[in-house]
Amino acid sequence: MQTFFFGLFYRAVDGNRHSTRHSTRHSTRHRNLPRALAAGLLGLAISGCSSLSGFDDANPDMDAAESNASVPAAEETNSTPVYGDFEPEVLYLLTSAEIAAQRGRYDITLGHYVRAAQVSRDVGVIERATRIAQSLNSDNAQQELVKLWLEVDPDSIEAHRSAAIQAVKNNDLTLALVHMERIMELGGDADFDSLAAMTASLSAERQQKLLSLYLDLAERHSDNPELEYSIALLMKIRDMPQSAMARLQTLLDKHPTFQPAIILKGDLLYGSDQKRAALDHLMTNTRRFPGNRQMGALYGRMLVNEGELQAAQDEFERLVNRYPDMSELRLSHALVAIENQQGDIARKELTFLLNRGQQAPEANYYLGRLADNENRFAQAINFYQAVGDGVYYLPAQARASTLLAETGELKQAVDAIQRLRQTNPGRSEALWMIEINLLLEQGQQQQATAAIDQALLQHPDNIQIRYARAMLMDSQGNTEEAVQDLEQIVRDDVDNAVALNALGYILTIRTERLFEARQLIGRALELAPENPAILDSMGWLLYREGKLQQALDYLSRAWAAFPDPEVAAHYGEVLWMTGADEQARIIWEQGLKQDPQHEVLLETIERVGSQPAPNTDTVDATAGE
Repeated sequence: MQTFFFGLFYRAVDGNRHSTRHSTRHSTRHRNLPRALAAGLLGLAISGCSSLSGFDDANPDMDAAESNASVPAAEETNSTPVYGDFEPEVLYLLTSAEIAAQRGRYDITLGHYVRAAQVSRDVGVIERATRIAQSLNSDNAQQELVKLWLEVDPDSIEAHRSAAIQAVKNNDLTLALVHMERIMELGGDADFDSLAAMTASLSAERQQKLLSLYLDLAERHSDNPELEYSIALLMKIRDMPQSAMARLQTLLDKHPTFQPAIILKGDLLYGSDQKRAALDHLMTNTRRFPGNRQMGALYGRMLVNEGELQAAQDEFERLVNRYPDMSELRLSHALVAIENQQGDIARKELTFLLNRGQQAPEANYYLGRLADNENRFAQAINFYQAVGDGVYYLPAQARASTLLAETGELKQAVDAIQRLRQTNPGRSEALWMIEINLLLEQGQQQQATAAIDQALLQHPDNIQIRYARAMLMDSQGNTEEAVQDLEQIVRDDVDNAVALNALGYILTIRTERLFEARQLIGRALELAPENPAILDSMGWLLYREGKLQQALDYLSRAWAAFPDPEVAAHYGEVLWMTGADEQARIIWEQGLKQDPQHEVLLETIERVGSQPAPNTDTVDATAGE
């Protein structure tokens, strides 16, 4: 937690990073604040506090390193606080606030500080009270204190900054810009770009409103590069790439070394499908400005996207050499090295991170993958099991359990998952699914059935677990039970395309309820018109209805999108029944190459292929692709 103060806005740019400028801040003035209280409150720890403005989600794709580098640190006082001529009431309030803080009663601390600010009208006390209110996310107190702060010190940049925060949180963009413009006039950093980036998550109407306000502001401040850059950024967010590029180019003509604009131009070029131009632009400018970490990281990511993996690795290596303490750059370097099959480089970087306690979940996970790929299964299991909470936690535990089972330790794997459920009740449902999938993969259907039943007793509304039981019942020939589970899912989740399709398909192949199947699969197709599994289901339903040509259209599209052995079985059978026996054999052969033992495909070939093909006009196997 930063000490009672967080920056105005979370600095981020839509998809890439921006300014490396240094903000101009007025020195903060603290008058008459007792030394003991100042020293105590500088160390006051308030647990659970979060960013004041709530803009941390403005750009979820923002790299953590860049976030940490961009968010302004808590600003400490620039002058040493001294005892002053406070009235006894104010001294009592401040002393009581300190004692309350030491006892963890931060609500009392805030209340006493607000009252002390009101009584004393001292800038230092007001500012400190505002910081505490910010850290406690008390909007009412902040609004009251900021109003008081501006009355006492109308030229305070930080007071205007706090007022802008509150205006944004109250959805008053016009008022926010009034305060931001005043910050600019006072010589401070108004953070126009951060507010623009934040609007990516807002409605189109509010985005357009802010753009109009910015354009009006630009009329009054025609040569402010940050404002011009922010307008270009807003135009990009509003999906106006040509207007954004024109605005940006005018800015760069006047300020050719304004690096945020250079980065945004590269992003716009890439987003406009001018990928080679974007890469050339960023390659040139990363050499002009080798210290710009955000620019280099964007260039590296673009190289990865374009499959230029060795060039990407070289770029991340350059950045790591320049910024050896930036853990995110080391992780990116390691991941590209893995893609380039340079395991030694990746292992070195990941081990370095692990030894320093940085990016530990990611480092353990990818060290596990390296060991896994090299058949060092015991080490892989250890690394996977060491992955802490985060996005890699569940895939790591799933893979660790699979490796244990494959090395003959199925019981140990199941026991480990059960222990994890006891210690991680919030992940109970996901861990049940890991256990169920593990048992099914290992052919332990009886155990899997028992696990599913127990899981549903604990989590009767979990759709994934109920769906798993439906599929298991269907595979065991228990059609009625499978249908009942799927019908419950589609009652509870009427737009679940997967369940709708599964139910419709089972009715198609196991029953004569084709009218119901058509409704279910048709609805699934409305929800996911390009899903190959649903296209396959519709094709097979049409075949069962005797509509061969329509069936071929759907099945050919399913095969083109997902050449799966079961699709091959269906597509080939319909081709055969239309007299296209040679095309059918080609499709079947391609399916067998993927899975020579696929039961449905083998049964189809044996049943249909032994019959002479009907004497009809040949249908091209690629029709409809």
